[in-house]
Amino acid sequence: MKINEVIVVEGEHDATRLKQLFDVDIIVTNGSAINQKTLSLIKQVNETRGVIVFCDPDYPGEQIRKKIMEVIPNARHAFIHKEDAIDTVKHKIGVEHASDDALYKALEYVVSFKEDSTISYDDFIKLDMIGNKKRRLVLCSKLNIGYSNAKTLYKRLNMLSLSYDDIVKIMEDTNE
Repeated sequence: MKINEVIVVEGEHDATRLKQLFDVDIIVTNGSAINQKTLSLIKQVNETRGVIVFCDPDYPGEQIRKKIMEVIPNARHAFIHKEDAIDTVKHKIGVEHASDDALYKALEYVVSFKEDSTISYDDFIKLDMIGNKKRRLVLCSKLNIGYSNAKTLYKRLNMLSLSYDDIVKIMEDTNE
């Protein structure tokens, strides 16, 4: 399967894993050591081909994603669920440990974020997402955006331009 955009990953093992399944060009950030030179390269490539940010579903992965979003707010993002990215033998989490199906699904449901607010914080509170990890897990899973704490979920819902009614409908469809 050919992917036209360049995928941005954390490490060489992630790149090797994706190249096993896809015909793809990859930029490696070298994990949390991502520097200005790499960010500039990602920005330049985004202007010509587009990029898909595909980080591990852990805290360092989210920090790398945030750094990239500061420089390239219109980058596209692929998410993998934490439970799909665990190496149970080595007790590690990462894109490199994901199944073929999980990787295909993550790249099938790539998302783009926008900066406009579409849901108020009061409406977010009405959705019962604060302090309710189970509901957040369900919603994040339905949207394929990776698990988020309440603050990050609020930002991502706005970045996805979802309204209060959109979210209510999504949650109704899941019987949650």
